Parts: sequence; structure tokens; C-alpha cells
Amino acid sequence: MIVNTLRFSFKDDVGPERQAAVLAAMRRTATVESVSFSTVGPDLGDPAEGFTHGYCTGIADLAALERYMHDPVHLAGDLVIIPALARLHAVRFSDDDDPEIRSKMFALHRRKLAAYPEWEKLLDSIPDARVDDRPAPEAPGAGQ
Repeated sequence: MIVNTLRFSFKDDVGPERQAAVLAAMRRTATVESVSFSTVGPDLGDPAEGFTHGYCTGIADLAALERYMHDPVHLAGDLVIIPALARLHAVRFSDDDDPEIRSKMFALHRRKLAAYPEWEKLLDSIPDARVDDRPAPEAPGAGQ
């Protein structure tokens, strides 16, 4: 099982109606056939971390992950979801014993970026995003 957890917050100009539309798009995405389980709702962590909501999906294996990443419902949902986000951090884990599971997952991610350059531009438009195997942005004042 591969578990994909996203913690996020909305941009300041995203009002309640648009937030509801984004959460509805996430819930639709979480119902595609490749998803084994899911939840979408308020982030219950420390508010000082700046996250307001979370999205979690369980996906059986790499083949299901690839179907999930390219599912038309997922692709359409991202067009609604991503532009509304100010902050997005992904946490992924798996019970798969394959020592290469991480590199295989990120290879799928890189192939999706190559196949959908507009998707990469959308991801890059999120002011604070950590969603793939690229290094996290350096915090202001770090390294001084």
C-alpha cells in the first residue's frame, strides 16, 4: 500500500465557496477506481504550522498509483485544486518491502511532469510546495 498525504492551506483570496469547490474536487479525485481508501478534511495538527486541511489516499501499488496519476478525474480536479493553494506539503509512505519503491514512485511523478508540462507549471505556481523529489525551498533567513 502506498499512502499519499497532502497537507495544505488556501490562498488568502480563496473564499468559502471556492474552498468548498476545491474540497469537492478532492473528494471526487479520491473516488477513482485506483484509490483503496481516502479522507479529506480539516488539518488537526498544530495551527502554527500553517496548514488548514488534509487529503489522504491509500493506493494499492505502483500500477494503481500510475492509473491514479493519469486518471481524467484527477487531472481535471487538479485544474480546480492547485490554483487555490498557498501551501502544499506531501508526505508519502508505504508498507511495500521493495527498497526501490521511493525511486519508482518519483520516476512516475517525473514522467507525469514530462507528459503534462502545464501540470508542472501549476505546481510551480503554489507559493510553498513540496510535492516531489525536488529539494524543499530554502526557508527565508536559512543559511545565514
